[in-house]
Amino acid sequence: MKRMILALAVSLAACSPTPEFDVIVAGGTVYDGNGGPGRVLDVGIRADSIAAVGDLSARSALERVDAAGLAVAPGFINMLSWADESLIQDPRGLSDLLQGVTLEVFGEGSSMGPLNAEMVRDMQASQSRILYDVSWTTLGGFLSFLEERGVSPNVASFVGAATVREHVLGGESRAPTAEELARMQDLVRGAMEEGAVGVGSSLIYTPGLYASTDELIALARIAAEYDGLYISHLRNESDRLEEAVEEHLRITREAGIRSEIYHLKAAGQENWPRLERVLGRIEEARGEGLEVGADIYTYTAGATGLDAAMPPWVREGGFGSWRERLLDPAVRARVAGEMRAKPDGWENLYRAAGAGGTLLVGFRQDSLRHLIGRTLADIALERGTTPEEVAMDLVVADSSRVSTIYFLMSEENVVRKIATPWITFCSDASAPAPEEPFVLSSAHPRAYGNFARLLGRYVRDEGVIPLGEAVRRLTSLPARNLRIARRGRIAPGYFADVVVFDPGTITDNATFEDPHRLASGMRDVWVNGAAAVRDGAHTGRTSGRFVKRSTDETGSTEPQTP
Repeated sequence: MKRMILALAVSLAACSPTPEFDVIVAGGTVYDGNGGPGRVLDVGIRADSIAAVGDLSARSALERVDAAGLAVAPGFINMLSWADESLIQDPRGLSDLLQGVTLEVFGEGSSMGPLNAEMVRDMQASQSRILYDVSWTTLGGFLSFLEERGVSPNVASFVGAATVREHVLGGESRAPTAEELARMQDLVRGAMEEGAVGVGSSLIYTPGLYASTDELIALARIAAEYDGLYISHLRNESDRLEEAVEEHLRITREAGIRSEIYHLKAAGQENWPRLERVLGRIEEARGEGLEVGADIYTYTAGATGLDAAMPPWVREGGFGSWRERLLDPAVRARVAGEMRAKPDGWENLYRAAGAGGTLLVGFRQDSLRHLIGRTLADIALERGTTPEEVAMDLVVADSSRVSTIYFLMSEENVVRKIATPWITFCSDASAPAPEEPFVLSSAHPRAYGNFARLLGRYVRDEGVIPLGEAVRRLTSLPARNLRIARRGRIAPGYFADVVVFDPGTITDNATFEDPHRLASGMRDVWVNGAAAVRDGAHTGRTSGRFVKRSTDETGSTEPQTP
């Protein structure tokens, strides 16, 4: 009898058709990444890819997810992420994942490789709340390390121009010799062979600011050989913004490369009118055939450290040399004077924001954490000294650059940039969670709310751009710019990076006063076909991959409409 029952069960199983899909996301309004209005469609996922889009009501699946009344879109791309270290600590990338980010792109000037032995030692020694062994030396090795240990979002990176400079020249402020420049080019070439999406520079921080325009052109030419992107934090975002943009355009033109400007802004109230002129100049260059774009975050404040408040000469040679110099009274007097004066050839975010607009948000020493959330002006008044003296005292006492928020931009300019069709979006932040060790420091709210703020405040509430256009600029536009294949669209054959959210409720909840607050309104997120978020909660899945620049010219540029 037992044999008969078993045979019957096997026979019934053989007759049962295998489901066509693992998941059908049913009845949602699909914004496919093309930029147009949404359409009510079903999306069928099989393994790691989208297998079908259309009316799948008669088709079978292991799971059918009801998305009626909700938006369905490709996963979002964060064009400037600092989640490289935070993903080591917490592979969920929760603050970004719960906004729909499925690809984190690293490499603003510095990157996690290539490293030499001294750089490895420095990276180990500089760690504070996030501790890890540096078990890699190449950029590809780091991204593979993340994938192999498990991360929820996909990861990609530019190779940092400052990193290859430091690899060859250390922290020296000089031009490379011809032989040294060739070695730097070889390092860029190696990273591009590993799958880097291009070369990135950041030209207000040491040692990156020591690079000449010609040096940057030489490195960008190597990335251009691989159809990579040159992306840059400009040499100046305030009183010399136009000159910095011209340098960027020269690099783009002479290197024969496509390019993007990191977090385009006009910093400081007196410079706000410059933005319109710069947008016009970029439009002109685009009309001449240069492929130039930009990305932004959706806030009027930026965040970096107190190094952006002090002149380059005092920072030369790395942090140890900088701190040592700040112990010298004569040096301190000179630094204070230059912090107050109109800068001569360097970017002074302290002067652009003012002491009252310079907010301290992160310290290495627990003894200084009581100052989090206070401004330089406030602390100086309490101590009976100047804001410049306070800034130098804090760098010395904390043995760090001190995490700082600078209020720099106008709301009108933020709206103008959001309305510009060739601009993409970034957080310029890590991807933390509202728990230790992340809550031991404050943060910029963009770490938790940048993308939800775009979709909630600027799309739904203010109507700056339509939802379909916002999705295009979060998905297919950056995917095309990065030359990554099969991502950024809801279409058959594309990887199943898929998000489901409520356009009526998606909201950024983080504020400058209370930044560690997750966004709301993102219900489901699949990464490479695996559900990372369901019903607004992380599932524990870590299916993210090391995403490489595509060598398939047709794979990432002109996908077919489903």
